[in-house]
Amino acid sequence: MTGISRSKWGLALFAAVIGLSFAVTGANAEERTVRIAKQFGISYLPLTVMEEKKLLEAEGKKLGLDIKTEWLQFTGGPPMNEALVSGNLDFASGGVGPLVTAWARTKNNIKIKGIAAINAMPLWLNTINPNVKTIKDFTEKDRIALPAVRVSIQAVVLQMAAEKVFGKGQEHKLDPWTVSLSHPDGLAQMMSGKSEITAHFTSAPFMYQELEDKRVHRVLDSYEVLGGPHTFNSVWATEKVYKGEPKVAQAFLAALEEAMKYIKSDPHGAAELWVKNNKSKLSVAEAERIIKLPENEWTTTPRKVMDFADYMARVGMIPEKPASWKDVYIDAIHNKSGS
Repeated sequence: MTGISRSKWGLALFAAVIGLSFAVTGANAEERTVRIAKQFGISYLPLTVMEEKKLLEAEGKKLGLDIKTEWLQFTGGPPMNEALVSGNLDFASGGVGPLVTAWARTKNNIKIKGIAAINAMPLWLNTINPNVKTIKDFTEKDRIALPAVRVSIQAVVLQMAAEKVFGKGQEHKLDPWTVSLSHPDGLAQMMSGKSEITAHFTSAPFMYQELEDKRVHRVLDSYEVLGGPHTFNSVWATEKVYKGEPKVAQAFLAALEEAMKYIKSDPHGAAELWVKNNKSKLSVAEAERIIKLPENEWTTTPRKVMDFADYMARVGMIPEKPASWKDVYIDAIHNKSGS
């Protein structure tokens, strides 16, 4: 091989190596493992549809992203916020209370904001104590299970109800009798009749399942406390994701909207996916019935978020009240008729 040939061969090899290096670097730059957390209950159906139908992966491809997903399950909003703050989670989901709290406490640093709502659904406080007709009837002998004392959306609604019934300054009157339990554990303990838990402030499908037992009756409906349908769950993330990785946030929101369309067009199929994913003992027919109930709306539009924020700011749960629901959610959904 002549010197010129060796030189040409060496240049060609160098170019090939450099080209391969750029190709590998570029491919790695486009790969992204997205960690998403949800909780227990059929209210997280849109996220289940996203997971089972791999909608985020599909929407990511449209934007040139190679997205892998890691799905985690938590018992409440506070531990998810801890994972989000520590960088071990990309998208958290839960009630309005934890979202508003996270927004208020991080607005000057990592700036957590809602990506979108995922439903408008009621929360019911059920009891097996026949003497409890309203929240006025609870005594120190009762214990009320809910996902997280003082800070979960159920806890906040209970405080709002207590303030209305007992007067201003009495919003925490029932707090000492609340106990943090996951929805499945709250149901199991109350229904056993052998636990200290005599009431359970919960969501679908658990609240419907409990009322199938003749011993159980409903004491409180969050729609009555809030004066109408309100957002139950939302998804949120830090500024590092929704601004630092706009394509990831865009793909997530698009996948969520696709999940909403699927639920509305094929509630039976959505019910099958949820029962399978959650290994639920609920029948597909019952899950479909719950999905189609008029009080349960599958929507990305935030509802009555400011009602929660107003209360939380007024009683000192958050240091500052948002001027609008739009402060709490990303710009991409500001065109929706939220509240």
